[in-house]
Amino acid sequence: MPAGKRFFGWSVAWAAFGLAVFAWGIGFYGPPVFLHASRGWSISEISSAITLHFLLSALVIVYLPEIHRRFGIRRTTFGGAVATAMGLAGWSHASQSWQLLLAAIQSAVGWATTSGAALNAIVARWFERERPKAISLAFNGASLGGVLFVPAWVYLIDRLGFQVAALSVAAIAIAVVTFLSVRYLGPSPANLGLTLDGAECPEPVSKADPRLSRCEIVRLPRFLTLSTAFALGLFAQIGLLTHLIVRLAPEVGVTNAGLLVSLASLSAVVGRTLAGGWIMDRDRRVAAALNFGVQVCGVLLLILGHGWLLLTLGCVLFWLGYRQPDVAAAIDRVEGV
Repeated sequence: MPAGKRFFGWSVAWAAFGLAVFAWGIGFYGPPVFLHASRGWSISEISSAITLHFLLSALVIVYLPEIHRRFGIRRTTFGGAVATAMGLAGWSHASQSWQLLLAAIQSAVGWATTSGAALNAIVARWFERERPKAISLAFNGASLGGVLFVPAWVYLIDRLGFQVAALSVAAIAIAVVTFLSVRYLGPSPANLGLTLDGAECPEPVSKADPRLSRCEIVRLPRFLTLSTAFALGLFAQIGLLTHLIVRLAPEVGVTNAGLLVSLASLSAVVGRTLAGGWIMDRDRRVAAALNFGVQVCGVLLLILGHGWLLLTLGCVLFWLGYRQPDVAAAIDRVEGV
């Protein structure tokens, strides 16, 4: 690549960053606020819909490679934004419990096609050597989504009402994701005559790594240990985050709870930035275990602690350890899982 010319892959990574802001701001940090904002619904009813949202998204993610091959990353991402918007409209306008479940189905499709696995797919086709750094950049958008969206949700719902707030955010999300998809997610390195990480090549090339079947992958011990550990970790994280606003609000107030979650989300950016180089150069499984240990300390403080100091420290430690997707991607890069 000519000296001084920016590698387009970094623009793609920044586009993934922008996508992550909306994906996490709506699909990950949104449900806990919805749980608190949805008056008249029992916690069990809304929690059931939130559970369906995440479980169904996990099922869709299993088939995301096939979806990308059939429709392309650009169209899949745009479709995910539309599904997210439809899910938002459904969450805010539901008047019966079955409508919550229908909304969860739509938002699950949106979350699956714009969140962690999708970001990895977007970035991975541009990077090999620099992939951990690029993935960390993209996933910092997830943390920024928490910083921006949690207080924004609380403010908009309080001022405009849940329905108007949801429709407004949905419209903005579709506009932004459409621009990012059209501008950055269409080209590939081969189209631009580049190899991974930006090297020039005389002819378009593609990776020729052997592709394992899904059945072969699930038999790999490395995959089983990796996926089990992170599945349990994410199970605990999502369960805690879903009820975090409800947990904090009685002690610090709804507005302050949103600000506390937002400010604590910055810890994920700090932790990801500081640990990125350290993780790349050391045993990634040990790093992941230490990462979970930090989160365990945060969870215990949130469960047992009372008052601003302990709850704030619990939130900070919880988010300081929230690097599971990009740590898993780094392990994936080394082990070939």
